[in-house]
Amino acid sequence: MTHFYTIVLIPAKEGGYSVYIPAFKNATEGEDLYDAIFMAKDAIGLLGVTMQNCGERLPEDVLPDEEYKGYQTTLVDVDFDLYRKKMSHKSVRKNITIPAWMDEEAKKKKINFSQVMQDALREILSA
Repeated sequence: MTHFYTIVLIPAKEGGYSVYIPAFKNATEGEDLYDAIFMAKDAIGLLGVTMQNCGERLPEDVLPDEEYKGYQTTLVDVDFDLYRKKMSHKSVRKNITIPAWMDEEAKKKKINFSQVMQDALREILSA
């Protein structure tokens, strides 16, 4: 299920952004606006999944305190079920079919098929 949370984006003097997450009373940072929002969603996902694992309820969204007035705010969405799946390191077995000559050459070069498949899928899925 997707939840929405307010974050506060605070420009850092040395560049980038500090990000305050009022609902979780937590903070993170990013090198640019895109990275700051990504890091906020990642922090919320990690904190939320940890809370769920401990049997705690997820917090409701909270508006920032008065001290953050004047800073840019935005809502971010986090699907905790999807986050949990993406963070799972559980492996599943898959069978693949390749030409015999590729198998022979790969064995000579001691290529790890699982690693090659993971790397290729990671690149395709992140595109």
